[in-house]
Amino acid sequence: MRGKFPEVRWFLHFHNTRGMALANMVAGLNAGIVRYDASLAGLGGCPFAPGASGNVASEDMLHMLSEMGIKTGIDLDKMIALARQLQQWVGHCTDSSVLRAGKNSDLISLSATKKQ
Repeated sequence: MRGKFPEVRWFLHFHNTRGMALANMVAGLNAGIVRYDASLAGLGGCPFAPGASGNVASEDMLHMLSEMGIKTGIDLDKMIALARQLQQWVGHCTDSSVLRAGKNSDLISLSATKKQ
């Protein structure tokens, strides 16, 4: 996209209603797009689509980028801590895979500890 329309400053905005936001982001990255909207802990929705979730969770997006070796300059652990605090403030679970399951490195560390 950037090659075909270099004058356009592209931003992509993906809700995660059906769990496809990160896959769509990878497609965007493959098309050369480098700017994305996200929402801390995945909070939000869409007034035009009742039941829709918020944008992709910021911490999920940062975790995926980190796993892909893409540096963002944003501290993932601090973002996760903020998302956990936000989840406590709103008083319910949010649409964040990292908050539910942890980072891949957390799981690898846990697995290594169990083997010892």
